Amino acid sequence: MSGVQSLTVAQADGDQRLDRWFRRQFPHIPQGRIEKMCRKGEIRIDGARAKPATRIEAGQTIRIPPLPDEAAPDTFAPPPRIAEADAQMMRDAVLWRDDHLIVLNKPAGLPTQGGSGHSRHVDGLAEALCFDLPEKPRLVHRLDKDTSGVLLLARTRAAADALTKAFRARDTRKIYWAVTAGVPQPRMGTIRYGLVKAPGHGKGGEGEKMQIVAPKDVDTTEGAKHAHTDYAVLSALGTRTAWVALVPITGRTHQLRAHMAAIGHPVVGDGKYGGSGQENLGDGWGAQLGGEISRKLHLHARSITMTHPVTGKRLSFTAPLPDHMQRTWDQLEWRAADVPADPFEDPV
Repeated sequence: MSGVQSLTVAQADGDQRLDRWFRRQFPHIPQGRIEKMCRKGEIRIDGARAKPATRIEAGQTIRIPPLPDEAAPDTFAPPPRIAEADAQMMRDAVLWRDDHLIVLNKPAGLPTQGGSGHSRHVDGLAEALCFDLPEKPRLVHRLDKDTSGVLLLARTRAAADALTKAFRARDTRKIYWAVTAGVPQPRMGTIRYGLVKAPGHGKGGEGEKMQIVAPKDVDTTEGAKHAHTDYAVLSALGTRTAWVALVPITGRTHQLRAHMAAIGHPVVGDGKYGGSGQENLGDGWGAQLGGEISRKLHLHARSITMTHPVTGKRLSFTAPLPDHMQRTWDQLEWRAADVPADPFEDPV
């Protein structure tokens, strides 16, 4: 059993719910126990009582009450039972694993973490990925619920610490593929709009949405943060739609979706930022293209390049497209073999 601790929220860990931050720091503590500690006032932010859904910011001090040792049996609640179908789904999603990390191809529609009514998520189902180690793999970054693709999990605390530092230092490179309404012009560029969070409508903050802030106004807008996205058009169907590669230089909430909508080319199927009821007739706006293509978000974390947290070897992992996006690629006759793995690299 540990004593009372005071932890400072790191720069890279701000702008998230208190319970999500807590679970990343102490993955062996269940959600129910976190909620109980908040109700009793045992978890505090800068000395003040807080709710599980309270948004934390970098530099704040979080009071942590005494907790059981990670190696000790969980005295708060029995481990959740995972349906065999879910366990098999998680194991089938593994792209690569060793003693230190696991690389998943996260299915579209599966949240990375719990909250806002989500009881089935990667973090909870990660119990199925222990394999030969006693510890549950830890999340080191996130993907939106409806975004598919490469997701890293650390199998040890040391690996988690190293990978978290690598993300903070931007030593990892992530490339996303998207289908957009219309064709961005120029066909390669950089988006630098800042982002600020608009509160959601639910009592737990559900439905939150990022709003665009002009770069010159970011420093004077409360809560706004600089954001930077590189994009490159890989192929296009006239002026109606495009296959676009995206690199998030910063890692803000909903950054890619908000940035593409801001330049008039929202991601197809994005009802939050693209306007699900707006039909796109060409050259941008409206996330609807008609038929099956518009029914699901077309955003996929295609690849990640990173330094192994233990061996130091540089590694790259690529995730196949989810079924709904592969059908779109087939319909539009787009082929992965026809485009470079990293279109932003200078040709040798």
